[in-house]
Amino acid sequence: MARNCLSPVRSVDHPTGPARYGRMFPGLEPLSEDPARLMGAGGEGGICDGVVEDAGDATEAAGWPLFGQIVAHDITADRSPVGIAVDPEALRNARSPKLNLEMLYSDGPVGSAYLFDVDDPAKFLFSAGGHDVPRNQQGVALIGDPRNDVHFFVLGLHVALLHAHNRFVDRLRADGVPEAEVFDRARIMLTWHYQWVVVHDFLPRLVGADLVEEVLAEGGTWFAPRPMEAFIPLEFADAAYRYGHGQIRPAYRLVEGGPALPLFPDLVGFGPVREGRRLDLGQIFDVPGRPPAQRAKRLDGRLPASLIGLPRQVTGAVDTAAYRSLAVRDLLRGDTTGLPSGEHVASVMGVPVTTTGWAHGTPLWYYILKEAEQFSDGNRLGPVGGRIVAEVLIGLLRADPASYLSREASVAPEFGLTDLLLP
Repeated sequence: MARNCLSPVRSVDHPTGPARYGRMFPGLEPLSEDPARLMGAGGEGGICDGVVEDAGDATEAAGWPLFGQIVAHDITADRSPVGIAVDPEALRNARSPKLNLEMLYSDGPVGSAYLFDVDDPAKFLFSAGGHDVPRNQQGVALIGDPRNDVHFFVLGLHVALLHAHNRFVDRLRADGVPEAEVFDRARIMLTWHYQWVVVHDFLPRLVGADLVEEVLAEGGTWFAPRPMEAFIPLEFADAAYRYGHGQIRPAYRLVEGGPALPLFPDLVGFGPVREGRRLDLGQIFDVPGRPPAQRAKRLDGRLPASLIGLPRQVTGAVDTAAYRSLAVRDLLRGDTTGLPSGEHVASVMGVPVTTTGWAHGTPLWYYILKEAEQFSDGNRLGPVGGRIVAEVLIGLLRADPASYLSREASVAPEFGLTDLLLP
C-alpha cells in the first residue's frame, strides 16, 4: 500500500466549526459530481428515499445508532476559553478531539455552575422529576452541548449519562472518598466506562469484533495520530460516521404497547419533555430478562421520510426544499469537502470494490451504506466504512493520554452500555 503518499495531515480548515480536521487519504483526488444530481439522488423520489414499514430490521437494537450520535457530538465538542489569557499549548491540547464526555461536563461545577446542583455541586441538576435537563423560562436546555437536545432519544441518553455520574458520586461517598475528590473521580469513572463501552460494546456491533481486536493490537493503518495531535478525518466526519442516518427506523415506540412515532417531527427536541412522555430504554436496547428491543433499520442507502423532510426546528429556514433532506445534506457535504469516491478508497485499502450504479464513482457516504448492504446484509459496516470508523475512534483514544486505553485502566469486563445507563 502507498502509505507514504497517503499519510494523514494534521489539520485543515473545516466549515462546521473550530475543531481540527484533516484527511486520511490526502493523496486521493476528490470526486467531482454535479450538485443537481446529488440533490436529485437525496431528495424526494431519489434513490435515498423509499424506506417503508417492512424495510427489514437489522440484527442490532435501535438504540445503537442513537448512541453513535452521542459519540459524534462528544468528539466534536470544543470548549475553548473565551475572554481570558490562554497558554497556546494548553489551547492546542484543549482543541484536540477526545471521547471525554465534554458534552456533559462542559467547564465543570465552577465554570458551568448552571449544570450542577447548588446544594450538592458534585452532582448534575435535573428538571422536576429527573427526566429532563433543567431549562430556562423559554424552554431552552441548560446543557453542556445544545446538540444533545435535537431529538427525544439523544436527550434521553444524555439524561441517562447524567444519572450515571450521580450514581458514581453516591458510590464514592459510600466508599469514604474525601469530598474534595468525589466529583473528579466520578467524572473519570464515568468517562473510562463510557470509553470502554465504545470500544468493547458499540464498535464490535458496528464494525465486527475481529476488526476491533486487530486495530487494538496493531494500531491504525490509515489513522494513527501521535498523543495530543489528534484530528478528525473528513472521510470519517462527512461520510463514514454518517452511517447512522441509514439506520433510523420509520417509527419508534417509547414504551411497551405505545404508539409508533417518527423521529421527526413527533420526537423533535429543543423544548421541555412533555408531561407523561418517558423513554423506556428497554424499547431501544436489549435488556436481560426483557423482550428484545426494537431493531435498527438495515443499512441499504435509503432514509426514512422523517429524514428526507426534516422539520424547520432542525434545518432552520432553507432556500430550496431539497435542503430539508438529510440525504441531500450528506451528499453535498462530501462534495463540498472534496471527498474521494468510495471505489477509490476501497482500491487504495486493497479491499473488494462494491458496485453501486454510479457511473463515474460513488459519493463516499452513499458508497459506505451500499457496501454495508452488500457485505453484511445491512447489519454492520463493510470493509471501507468499518476500517475508517474503527481506526478513528480507537485512534482518538490512543492519542488522548487521559483515556483508559492510554492509562491502561482496569474497567470491569462484560460491562455493557445498558449496565451503565440503567439504575
